Amino acid sequence: MELDFDSVITHGIKLGAEFVDLRYQEHLYETIVLDNGVVRDAGVSFSRGIGVRVLIGDRVGYSFTNIMSNENLKLTVEKALKIAKSSSPYSGTVSMESRGTFKDKIISHYGIDPFDIDYAEKIEILNTMHKKLKEFKELSSITIPYAFEKDRRVYVSSNGDFIDSTRRMIGVGCRLVAHSNNNYESLSVSESTVGGWEFFKTIDLEEYASANAKLLIESLTAPRVTPGRYDIILDNEMVGLMLHEAFGHATEGDIVEAGGSVLAGRIGEQVASELVTIVDDGRVQGGVYVPYDDEGTPKTKVFTVENGVLKSFLHSRSTAKSLRGLLTGNARVMSYNHSILVRQTNTYMLPRDWSVEEMIKDMRKGLYVKGKGALGGEVNPLTGSFTFTSGPSYLVENGEPVKLVKGVMLSGIILDTLKRVDAVGKDLVVKTSVFGGCGKSGQMVRVGDGGPHVRVRGFVLGG
Repeated sequence: MELDFDSVITHGIKLGAEFVDLRYQEHLYETIVLDNGVVRDAGVSFSRGIGVRVLIGDRVGYSFTNIMSNENLKLTVEKALKIAKSSSPYSGTVSMESRGTFKDKIISHYGIDPFDIDYAEKIEILNTMHKKLKEFKELSSITIPYAFEKDRRVYVSSNGDFIDSTRRMIGVGCRLVAHSNNNYESLSVSESTVGGWEFFKTIDLEEYASANAKLLIESLTAPRVTPGRYDIILDNEMVGLMLHEAFGHATEGDIVEAGGSVLAGRIGEQVASELVTIVDDGRVQGGVYVPYDDEGTPKTKVFTVENGVLKSFLHSRSTAKSLRGLLTGNARVMSYNHSILVRQTNTYMLPRDWSVEEMIKDMRKGLYVKGKGALGGEVNPLTGSFTFTSGPSYLVENGEPVKLVKGVMLSGIILDTLKRVDAVGKDLVVKTSVFGGCGKSGQMVRVGDGGPHVRVRGFVLGG
């Protein structure tokens, strides 16, 4: 049965809604996990449904369904109306920034649909990696995941919007455990792209597996860094992790609106070194593809920081209205049965003109901090404090990386850290992942992050 979105919206308006929008989603996710040479998980999940939002005055109501019939969709609209009408004065109010009408159908680029590839070929890809990894006797556990995601979203509103957007993502990785003389180390890495099966023509799987195994095995005997203050160089992955977690969340309009951001009230203020320009961009090469947000607003390239000055927050239509900001296209939901949150897309720093070699040679002594295998951490957007653990990194002496060391703990205040940046590289790299994303208020969405190499003077490292 073909769904008649227009009649559903008209039904809501006739019953008293001042605004109605629908978010239809079809989500397919395929996974294969090769666990020590055995296929432990191979399957496909598929879901579809529709979320309805209505506004009556400044009251909002949400309702969701996965029963796809026009009759049921009208009932779903009626439920959303009842919720809006019964909202208490303590439920908060909503007012949305006005904008033009948008109509578009857009599909992220891909060459070969992975869903058309036989399972035997997919498993053989993973076996290729497993056979190579088995050559390393120190490895005690080898897990190789593969994933493919197809996410189609249709946004329709009573303002006349109609956006039909489909994104495909694919990725592979490895989770390794090594041991020697009662020392154990683990490493979890992955590579993903927005695209199709052609992704596997761009990556040498045996070399990828071998390089990660060698790094892990070398880290078994690597020493730990003595805690203290160091000059450090952060690689692309560590820069992205730090910007997304410690800075990016503080720019999200709903966090600012709730009084939970260290950046509140600081638009126009110098918050970083003049070398630092940070953007949120839904279409950058290597990142997740978000041409429109889940309110049908085009995703703009937002300069949250420009030459060290805080320029903008990230907004939904409601936070743009309440905080008097411009629409940025950052209203996102995990799936059709969730409500709107302000979320990042791809957060990264713009490159400058240093090479990595020049940074290291000019530093003389310090630490080259690597993001491969980095563990999670803790952040507090209200204070800007953060704690992360890097992957295996390198001591720098006399302008040369001389010794591998175990992952280090990075703790600090993000604005202080950004003000200590004295060199920014020219090697921009942005990455995303089909295996995970960013969590907030119980919702996980795909994101990307990255940047060039960045040098920070006088950074405090833990053990």
